[in-house]
Amino acid sequence: MKIDQSVTSVHAPCASYHLNLKIRCERTGGPKGLVNRSDNLAGVDEADALTEAEAEAHVQGICFKTGPPGRVGVELEWLVRDRRDPAAPVSPQRVAKALAGLGAADGDGYPGEAQKTVLNNALITVEPGGQVELSSAPAENLGELIDVTLQDLATLRDAVAGVGLELCGYGLDPLRLPERVLNLPRYAAMEGFFDRDGPWGRQMMCGTASVQVCVDAGDESEGRSGYRSRWELLHTLGPVLVAAFANSPLRDGRPTGWRSARQQVWSNLDPGRTKAPEANGDPRSAWAAYAMDASVMCVRDPGSTDWLAPPGLTFRGWLRDPVHLRQPTTDDLDYHLSTLFPPVRPRGHLELRMIDAQPGDGWIVPAAVVAALADDADAADAAMCATEPVWAARDGDPWLRAARHGPADPELSRASKGCFEAAEAALSRAGTPELIMAAVADFTERYVQQDRCPADDQLEESHP
Repeated sequence: MKIDQSVTSVHAPCASYHLNLKIRCERTGGPKGLVNRSDNLAGVDEADALTEAEAEAHVQGICFKTGPPGRVGVELEWLVRDRRDPAAPVSPQRVAKALAGLGAADGDGYPGEAQKTVLNNALITVEPGGQVELSSAPAENLGELIDVTLQDLATLRDAVAGVGLELCGYGLDPLRLPERVLNLPRYAAMEGFFDRDGPWGRQMMCGTASVQVCVDAGDESEGRSGYRSRWELLHTLGPVLVAAFANSPLRDGRPTGWRSARQQVWSNLDPGRTKAPEANGDPRSAWAAYAMDASVMCVRDPGSTDWLAPPGLTFRGWLRDPVHLRQPTTDDLDYHLSTLFPPVRPRGHLELRMIDAQPGDGWIVPAAVVAALADDADAADAAMCATEPVWAARDGDPWLRAARHGPADPELSRASKGCFEAAEAALSRAGTPELIMAAVADFTERYVQQDRCPADDQLEESHP
């Protein structure tokens, strides 16, 4: 998770450019031409100021890049810890040393926002609490993605091992308290924004990690390949993915009572930027309304280190009445969009953010399951049928049930089995490489069929 400034052009029908790709599209075709923008604003030209109608049109234009689906990418966040003492703090200087050969340093010798091409065009970035993220380039198919990302991960793991560190796949740091190590105005503003509502924001920023799977938004059709259907499918699948891959049951070395305490953290944050938009039949207009009515977190000011926005200021409110602030621009809107963290975030492609980080190479399984269910129409139909009882149940929010109970929840258990069965069938039809098929089959046998998730392993290890 980070606030980024990069923009790329697209050839979507009503888009002028595409927001903030960490998952970057190939050099030719689709989104391309990654451009790094400075945080400093050299002044705001009144001609760049937005009207409310222009802002809504802009959001709708850049966030759903339509076209035939098929590509897939991943953003893999990792906690970084000392191999000899997992509970010890890790200094930013050690992480900087580990990444020195992979990316340029930023700020005081720390690679805060530095992005550098690694072995196969992946990007390495560092999160506010020192977590390291590897973002793949989008691949034309699942096999290509897994093959290339495994190579890049091997390079990254070797780099951190060289300074006595290791990458750990937990959704929430099970031992260490959150501590921000990036001293940048945007993260100070983010921390101040979330501190208004308690300690949860610091935990999210500095102590969580996820597997984010990115798939194409889809085409303009009304069928399963259409962006409307894919948007609905991915939201409907969300609780099943939370439950099946829950992997954050501990905080400060003790059980939290949640299989995914990472999702518990998210559930306590500003709902106007972390919950799914209200469904209204049109994802573009729903997302535009969501973005316009979300609170502004940062107002960039090159003359100040205090970027924290006034409490209660929405982007729509800023447009209507700038008060003592300058008039917002398109760049401000792009920046605002990058501070929204719903479970499925449209960024031209669709980014799934609800999956806990997985141990080892366990990230392969959620990437495969999401890709299979999103891109195979029969599998998508089966998954929608399997998940219907989850949403029909009257005993609480499906997202919270999934986070608290994982696949031990009866409806989620049945839905998980149905979704994984559909995914395995789709992967087989697609001729998926055996390594991926075996990983999904092993996960299904070990966890899904046993109503277990990776969090159960952590709980057993902590209380043998």
